Amino acid sequence: MQTIGFIGLGSMGGNMAARYLAAGYTVYGEDRDRQHAQSLVDQGLQWASTPRALAESVDIVMTSLPNDEIVKAVASGPDGIVAGCSEGKVWADLSTISPRASREVAEQVREHGRGAQMLDTPVSGSVPQVKSGTLTIMVGGDPDAFARIEPVLRVLGTPTHIGENGQGLALKLAINISLAVQTLAFSEGLLVAEREGIDAQLAAKVMSESQIGSPMLKLRIPLILNPDQAWFDIGLMHKDIGLVCQIGADQGIPLPTAQVADHVLSQAEELGYTHRDIAALHEFLAHLGDGSSVS
Repeated sequence: MQTIGFIGLGSMGGNMAARYLAAGYTVYGEDRDRQHAQSLVDQGLQWASTPRALAESVDIVMTSLPNDEIVKAVASGPDGIVAGCSEGKVWADLSTISPRASREVAEQVREHGRGAQMLDTPVSGSVPQVKSGTLTIMVGGDPDAFARIEPVLRVLGTPTHIGENGQGLALKLAINISLAVQTLAFSEGLLVAEREGIDAQLAAKVMSESQIGSPMLKLRIPLILNPDQAWFDIGLMHKDIGLVCQIGADQGIPLPTAQVADHVLSQAEELGYTHRDIAALHEFLAHLGDGSSVS
């Protein structure tokens, strides 16, 4: 059984690491804050002092990190992932970052990783899909490297090889346009119904059972009605929509709904919703409707 190392043990990465531990894999971990990963250590996670030490210890490195800058930082330098790479190792980056940054890091691995390969492996889904092993995983990069780790990725969900480095990320960002816009549109419609005196639970139930009721919306209704936890927060979604808007600008294609979502997410962040789940867009719109303003 291949050994696995996880860098980034937050909500998504931590639950992924726990799933591999439960499946019997030897799992190493590294994060900026060991304290919040203590429960994983108690479950058998072996701690690595640096990204390099982790890469040297495992067959497959997995990263779940928030942005381009942090992925580049853990890749580089004497204690970075690349310094710990060698022939046969595969780095699967589960982060959602820009395709351009991912291709740059993949080239760095090819040039200095002594025969290792780096794949972009972004996922579609949130914590419930991690726990049930039903993530959709889009993979960009070397097909032979993908073949070597495909059985391992299947612990998390269904992986599909999309094409070259960066193309898995491009498809993930394309999906997130719909995720943002559907959540926003559903929140708008629910608010219209509520302000006309319709019970929110009833309205959400009927709306979700209609033709607009996608699996994603049905799953998020409890959070829309009671947004007390965060599977995928507004700050991260705003980052992703910004990335896809940049792709649109680079390619010269109009992305009107993405641009609207970008504007609304920016407003929500200004009013303090950065770390709230995207389901809290419903609450944000209600506050605007009650006269709250963006400073």
